[in-house]
Amino acid sequence: MSKRFLAVLAVIIIAFAGISYTSKSKASTSENGGTNKDQTTSHIIGSGKKNITLIEYGDYQCPACGQYHSIVKAVAEKYKDDIFFQFRNYPLITIHPNALAGSRAAEAAGKQNKYWEMHDLLYEQQKSWTSANNAKTFFEESAKQLGLDLAKFNIDYASDETNNFINADIKAGHAISADSTPTFVLDGKKIEENPRDQASFNKLIEDAIKAKSGI
Repeated sequence: MSKRFLAVLAVIIIAFAGISYTSKSKASTSENGGTNKDQTTSHIIGSGKKNITLIEYGDYQCPACGQYHSIVKAVAEKYKDDIFFQFRNYPLITIHPNALAGSRAAEAAGKQNKYWEMHDLLYEQQKSWTSANNAKTFFEESAKQLGLDLAKFNIDYASDETNNFINADIKAGHAISADSTPTFVLDGKKIEENPRDQASFNKLIEDAIKAKSGI
């Protein structure tokens, strides 16, 4: 067997090894969520010392969500040491035409570490943009107000990645049979009848903490 043949054979083996490694690397990236379209958002606040999570599936254009915002914010603050609070996008696009755009704005702000600031602005100034013909103008002004890089904000606002995250949240909402907004999930269980005020919310959380601790 000639040395030339052996050299050619070695090159072929190395080439195939390289192709195999590249394919495995791409598969690994997908498995770890780099391009996983089912990966939900992970906007969470609180220390969660009691291992309790409150999830809200919300729509930024939804009037009821806007009314609940101050209540939920107060609850999250009161129990910030005990629970995790997580918000997931659930835009009801058939009845709220600007809701998806609102979710995109919040996610884009999150790319610059200003998710919760934009989240709060969208609810606190809900009446300023929900009926606008071009809500994007409001979002851009809010982005400037928060000191965001506007060019990056606009790129992230329109990106497929942002859309994939929102769609994954919607899919997760469907999985727990969310049929309206806001829908809340406490310690893995959907709250079938939303509490009417902060005191009612407090009781639900206190009961969940007691149940978890076995008291």
